[in-house]
Amino acid sequence: MLKTVSLGLILARMISKFIYTKVLGWKLVGEFPEEPKKFVAIGAPHTSWKDFPIAILARNSFGVKINFIGKKSLFKPPFGFIFKWLGGTPVDRSKSNNLVESIIDIFNSREEFRLGLSPEGTRKKVDKWKTGFYYIAKGAGVPIIMFTLDFGKKQVAISEPYYPTDDIEKDFKVFTEFYKDVKGANPDQF
Repeated sequence: MLKTVSLGLILARMISKFIYTKVLGWKLVGEFPEEPKKFVAIGAPHTSWKDFPIAILARNSFGVKINFIGKKSLFKPPFGFIFKWLGGTPVDRSKSNNLVESIIDIFNSREEFRLGLSPEGTRKKVDKWKTGFYYIAKGAGVPIIMFTLDFGKKQVAISEPYYPTDDIEKDFKVFTEFYKDVKGANPDQF
């Protein structure tokens, strides 16, 4: 089956790749796979506002659609439409609702869905990562793909798909190993 891609998407990919590689001097290591069509992508370290534009430029350079969630206040006027246009969905973190189950339902209702998350859940320094991304992947039966936001090497590196096991400690060791030499924009925050 022939895939049709709009001229706008091709142009956005070319412009993003030019800015990402030529203007900013970053590189892409690895690729987001076309298969599977569903996965949770975790990006770390998340230590600065700069992480978001770097991740969006990298995503666009790869030419793969990866959605994200963000706090509800980001989606308010006058700039909220930009976050929606970029693939974002607002979440109300002030209410106690089961966000993990809601996202699993999204995965189960679609043939194709890729969700990008920061396992830290914030730009501030944290002692341990949140586990929501892990339980989303397990509940939806999808792999986790890790990607770095490495300001030391100026690169985004992508892992192979990793299917979580029933041993969370073992799985988190795999994640820790992947990110061990990565430097964030604010290295003291990671």
